Amino acid sequence: LIAGMDKALVGMCVNERRLVKIPPKLAYGSEGVSGVIPPNAVLHFDVLLIDLWNSEDEVQVQTYFKPEKCPRTVQVSDFVRYHYNGTFLDGTLFDSSHNRMRTYDTYVGIGWLIPGMDQGLLGMCVGEKRIITIPPFLAYGEEGDGKDIPGQASLVFDVVLLDLHNPKDGIAIENQQVPESCERRSQAGDFLRYHYNGTLLDGTLFDSSYSRNRTYDTYVGRGYVIAGMDEGLLGVCTGEKRRIIIPPHLGYGEEGRGKIPGSAVLVFDIHVVDFHNPSDSVSITVNYKPSNCTVLSKKGDYLKYHYNASLLDGTLLDSTHSLGKTYNIVLGSGQVVVGMDMGLQDMCVGERRTVVIPPHLGYGEDGVEGEVPGSAVLVFDIELLELVSGLPEGYMFVWNGEVSPNLFEEIDQNHDGEVLLEEFSEYIQAQVDSGKGKLAPGFDFEKIVKNMFTNQDRDGNGKVTAEEFKLKDQEAKEEHDEL
Repeated sequence: LIAGMDKALVGMCVNERRLVKIPPKLAYGSEGVSGVIPPNAVLHFDVLLIDLWNSEDEVQVQTYFKPEKCPRTVQVSDFVRYHYNGTFLDGTLFDSSHNRMRTYDTYVGIGWLIPGMDQGLLGMCVGEKRIITIPPFLAYGEEGDGKDIPGQASLVFDVVLLDLHNPKDGIAIENQQVPESCERRSQAGDFLRYHYNGTLLDGTLFDSSYSRNRTYDTYVGRGYVIAGMDEGLLGVCTGEKRRIIIPPHLGYGEEGRGKIPGSAVLVFDIHVVDFHNPSDSVSITVNYKPSNCTVLSKKGDYLKYHYNASLLDGTLLDSTHSLGKTYNIVLGSGQVVVGMDMGLQDMCVGERRTVVIPPHLGYGEDGVEGEVPGSAVLVFDIELLELVSGLPEGYMFVWNGEVSPNLFEEIDQNHDGEVLLEEFSEYIQAQVDSGKGKLAPGFDFEKIVKNMFTNQDRDGNGKVTAEEFKLKDQEAKEEHDEL
């Protein structure tokens, strides 16, 4: 530069404007510049400083926001996602990822970026915001980028880091709450019901089962969910809460899905509601058994019992205590779910037990609308209060003593050779009242009698004749003889 300009520019700031007056002796003197500047000319310059740097400059980093928690910082070979505004030193914007509404995704420290950015991103936390100022020789140098960035330009990047991971990363599990009692932990092949909130590393929520008011139900360890979740759900207890951090290569990869951007690290805060295995049977825990426990419940017995029904997480579903009356069934008759039929077997009056029923022996995948969730494991706390012994399987009525040899004549009260339903019903009722016969307990009297009568009425004309009338054991013998 001419001597006057050399002096005039010293001490200037970027964006400073100066009016500079240079006498001839500090400019082009008595010679001037042929055709441009006459001899002994005083020169006036209106100067605006746009950029400045020194060959000894390094990358400058100014952090203006840093999260309180910073479990991990950017290291060489990490993959990062960040937003930025790129300006020159004078503030002129030349590029912005915000305007494109898409993060810049790249590896750090391996030459995928200009050297200054490779240096400037190191040590950042997710959520951190910093200004990175890069001299041209660590940016695009003398040539610029051939488009928006001129040669010898210093660059200023205002960066916010949204995500980082390393291709070597596996999932990370942070146990937040593990129940004191954990009798069993999930294994591959189990079916889990859980709630979750799914966020990106910067806290952006992308999905939540709570917002749908329904658990997410799936098999684990079988590829039904993303690989990271498949792994992260193993070894959990019912009621456990944990955070599962999943790198993109174990999540939705470079492409992403829906609200999940490509190459995003996923954070799932999960709460395990229950789990079971399709091979599970009913689990029975006896809490109390009377000293006199000789008569045990069996198929066909009429039972009266109290129960509290809940989910594995303790959510109460139903209780006979609140209704003020027992629940009454004939065991093995299909009046309750299969698991309850199993759980009430071999129980004595006064016994208390806890019965855990997997969904395939309970209400299955559909559950009960508004009452029992689909695929739910059920817990019943049961107390057996009364037991009336049932009849042998296949019988709805038995004789307590010898059967009269003139049975048909006794039923046929008007001796017309035909028995009507009314006659048949009155006779059976009389036998039960006198103790000579016994009906299967727990069933409607009229339905039993009508069924018995229909079985005897072979031709279906509403009347039973002596030829049609046979006892059950006689029918069995005849069938056996035919076979």
